[in-house]
Amino acid sequence: MMALSPRFRAILALFAALTLVPSPAHADRVRDLGAFQGVRTNQLTGYGVVVGLPGTGDDNLDYITQAMRGVSGRLGVQLPQGVSPGLKNAAAVLITADLPAFAKPGQRIDVTISTIGKAKSLRGGALILAPLYGADGQIYAMAQGNLAVGGLGITGKDGSQLTVNVPTVGRIAEGASVERAVATGFDRDEMLRWNLFTADFLTASRVRDAVNARFPGAATVEDGITLAIRLPAATDTRATMMAAIEMIEVNPAETAAKVIINSRTGTVVINSAVRLSPAAISHGKLVVKIDEKPQVSQPGPFSRGQTAITPASQLSAEEGQAHVALFKPGASLSSLVDALNKLGVTPSDLVAILEALKQAGALRAEMEVI
Repeated sequence: MMALSPRFRAILALFAALTLVPSPAHADRVRDLGAFQGVRTNQLTGYGVVVGLPGTGDDNLDYITQAMRGVSGRLGVQLPQGVSPGLKNAAAVLITADLPAFAKPGQRIDVTISTIGKAKSLRGGALILAPLYGADGQIYAMAQGNLAVGGLGITGKDGSQLTVNVPTVGRIAEGASVERAVATGFDRDEMLRWNLFTADFLTASRVRDAVNARFPGAATVEDGITLAIRLPAATDTRATMMAAIEMIEVNPAETAAKVIINSRTGTVVINSAVRLSPAAISHGKLVVKIDEKPQVSQPGPFSRGQTAITPASQLSAEEGQAHVALFKPGASLSSLVDALNKLGVTPSDLVAILEALKQAGALRAEMEVI
């Protein structure tokens, strides 16, 4: 092995020292830590009918027939009673959309269309005018337009099928017109609440201090997630103050130590706050092999005997070399990862090791299995 030069050794030592120095706290903008209460999107849903399908719609279902009767009735066409037409060129669908904050009547929003029946594809269809409702039961938008479907489904005469992506879901860009605005309280409330995305008393206190340093006496902490901010009465001044508050930089508190385990995929995520008490880990594997080699015994010529099979089993057990990893007090995430990599553990072994460390009281973290 080639010897390292003193200069190269000095560079490696400096690099190792720099990597061990803790990085300074990262400052985040207030707008990245939370949002003003009421300034949010609202979900809209609706029921409609897509027509113009090339035989890939619903097949004579009661709800699509009722929907078509309602549509034709609005257009002045009355279907005779007892008539149940085959409507493979139409499909009953659910419509979903997100209404942005401060959306005003006349603005356009995107909508997503999904089938709820036996329709095989929405490709080539058009949505008939349908209302979109909010959680309060009021109509907030009207949707209509031609669908853009990214999926494709075809069927052969012998019953074979080929499906690419999802042909039963489509979108209409700017397919709905806003008819009603949602009140946010921005222009009339004296106090406006600001909520953290994740509850943390220390982060809330730091945001309060940062806001009060810019606007003295404006912010107070209500709980671990909410700040009450006093705003001026004039809407223009209020908007300017809110914009300035959102751009203030704050050093958030370190997140709680947590280990996330996905039991379905074997994924394990450990955040940087995880610490270890003094502990030693020994990891080894025991492999047991059973080889079956049955022996066949043939009878001699003209002996009138029968072929016999004699079972023969060969058992062996091999235990892998065990390695021991020692953790000093306050060992960090990097120490844990390095040690487990040296042990060569699999995801399932890693879960078992972490659970054992938790039971031994050496793992200072919350374990969450999803």
